[in-house]
Amino acid sequence: MKKKANIILFGIDSLRRDRMSSYGYDRLTTPHIDKFAEGGVLFENHFSPSIPTTPGYASMLTGMDCFGTDVVALRHKGPLGDHVKTLPEVLAENGYNTTCVGFTGNPSSRGFQKYIDYEGWGPDETGRCPKAENLNNVAIPELKRLAGEDKPFFLFLRHMDPHSPYLPPKPYERIFYDGNESDPNNDSLNKLKDFKPFADYITSWLPEGCTDSEYVDAQYDGAIAYMDACIQNIFTTVEALGIEEETLIIVTSDHGETLNEHECYYDHHGLYENTLIVPLIMKFPGKLPAGKRISSVSLIKDIMPTVLKLLDIDSDNSFDGRNLLELINKDSMKVSQVSEFYITECTWMRKHGWRTPKWKLICSLEPDFHFKPEIELYNLIKDPKELTNLADEEPDIVNMLMGRMNKYITKREAETGRTNPMYTNLSWHGRDHGPFKTSQEAYDSLYIGSISTAQQLQEKDKEKV
Repeated sequence: MKKKANIILFGIDSLRRDRMSSYGYDRLTTPHIDKFAEGGVLFENHFSPSIPTTPGYASMLTGMDCFGTDVVALRHKGPLGDHVKTLPEVLAENGYNTTCVGFTGNPSSRGFQKYIDYEGWGPDETGRCPKAENLNNVAIPELKRLAGEDKPFFLFLRHMDPHSPYLPPKPYERIFYDGNESDPNNDSLNKLKDFKPFADYITSWLPEGCTDSEYVDAQYDGAIAYMDACIQNIFTTVEALGIEEETLIIVTSDHGETLNEHECYYDHHGLYENTLIVPLIMKFPGKLPAGKRISSVSLIKDIMPTVLKLLDIDSDNSFDGRNLLELINKDSMKVSQVSEFYITECTWMRKHGWRTPKWKLICSLEPDFHFKPEIELYNLIKDPKELTNLADEEPDIVNMLMGRMNKYITKREAETGRTNPMYTNLSWHGRDHGPFKTSQEAYDSLYIGSISTAQQLQEKDKEKV
């Protein structure tokens, strides 16, 4: 009896697709992933609608949206509900060995048979963070072990390189930057340094006296390029083990990242495009075409049903996501096209909204962390960087999108028999109280006296599982 196919899933944290050369970025950040994509299928418009990490991975590994998982918050309380089944659980039931690397402590890691940690946060003696090499040091021996077993395997790899602190090892810290990061005439980081909640943490890993936001952006790009080179070591190991033809490999992310944009400062909050846009590239020789690019919208919840279909595994799960093979095979009669979708965040803020090809509506459910308006509306075609809020100028558009969003919420609540978790998860930040009355109250309650030093901020950041 033929052994079932293996799966390697690169669930990279904080990787936005527009910073990858695979997706047309003008810096060569992902040459090895670019070559990998030439042998597989690249989804050009893939989104993670519910940010940040916890709901993103929950959707990735269950095939459900936030109504299905009941997970919306970074600090989700308790385990994943028993009403859903994770991908590792389904695969284990079908005879797979399952291992995750760097994914312990996340509710969605339920079902893996083996958990391996690595140092994915702190700098080494050089002051830099060789995150991907640390991952390879534990992942490659595990890959070899799994490949030597009689059973098929599922290996989940959570790379942390695009997540702050952006400290790629030399020479990657300067391959995209040749300026003076300490130019006294550059004021592009002034607003960040005046923003007390983040200032101590971010400046703790920047060079002393750093003034240039372009330098920080280049560190993010350098971290991606460094990670890409290390990922090639895993691709090479797969080839050397002779299992390339029988292994489905996926490259994706849980959410994007904000650089020096929207006053969100090198983090992943705010429902702007940079946090929602993520890559999805799949390669499976003989089962998927090579060099194909799909322009239709796909969502993170589509990954699990597609994986099970590719592996010829029947499941009694009822997915919210779609089988993307129908998109790949251009059978538009069988697949529902996605043109608009619900978006949520419970990060440092609690917001939701509605995205269409033209419009983005963002609604605050509590006062905004950055004192922004309660309602934001952006024309994504004319204003792709989302710089001009049109909510006051286009009240009819706001009402129309609000109506679509509320209709969808009502529909999903009826289908799941549960209230929208955005309405019930009032302790999303780890504190047991309801909505704040003012932005200042939110600011004071969350940060003053509790996140006052760089060390405390780093501990808070590590909680982003």
